[in-house]
Amino acid sequence: MVQSIDTAHKDGAYLLVGGYGGIGSALARRLAHAGAKLTIAGRDGDKAKTLASELDAHALDTLDATDHDAVDAAVKAAAEHHGGLDGAVNLPGTIMLKPAHLTTPQELRETIDANLVTAFNLVRSASQAMKKNGGSIVLMSSAAATSGLPNHEAIAAAKAAVIGLARSAAATYAGQSLRVNAVAPGMVRTPLSASILASDVALKASLAMHPLGRLGEPEDVASAIAWLLEGGQSWVSGTVLEVDGGLSNLRGRVKV
Repeated sequence: MVQSIDTAHKDGAYLLVGGYGGIGSALARRLAHAGAKLTIAGRDGDKAKTLASELDAHALDTLDATDHDAVDAAVKAAAEHHGGLDGAVNLPGTIMLKPAHLTTPQELRETIDANLVTAFNLVRSASQAMKKNGGSIVLMSSAAATSGLPNHEAIAAAKAAVIGLARSAAATYAGQSLRVNAVAPGMVRTPLSASILASDVALKASLAMHPLGRLGEPEDVASAIAWLLEGGQSWVSGTVLEVDGGLSNLRGRVKV
């Protein structure tokens, strides 16, 4: 029997790293509404606790997800609190639009740390927490990883590496019934993208790139992540789910 989205996550236990951001909070609300047990963690412990209080969820103190020992401790705390883990999602990220020759070494390191290192650390820790009963890990990539967008060199490199990480880890842990997938959004209206979209020129350019004629909303991406977390998707692993208004695969927007 195929479960509906309203019941598929009931009593599932999930760790959301960066779960209070635009996409993360939409995902947290969706899962909590479905009866899931959540642990919300991230660099801003106050935001994590505020959202957790709203959703009657579990929150951790400040988590630096670039620190593998800290991620180990967070995964362990979540698993102990819920009596196990069914899934984990890595949601931290950055948006930096600069050509390579204007990107400083520090900016490159920060982009890689925020997008790739955090994802690697969660795979490293969560794979061990879920190795007995299996589960689902979802990582965040980007349409920029495969679409050749100008001025996206650093973020495209980091997010392309996330795809490689997801596919390799999916192969490594398949024998443990542990699934690893990635979601690759286009431009989504979140607090992270607000400064970019505040420019009329950037907003018009972003809209023009998406054949479906609109930008993404956090709920669009949260829905895809929730689908990948479902136990019912037990035959889906090593995939990249493109949630990008057609940006990656379609060209142009034509009225017919």
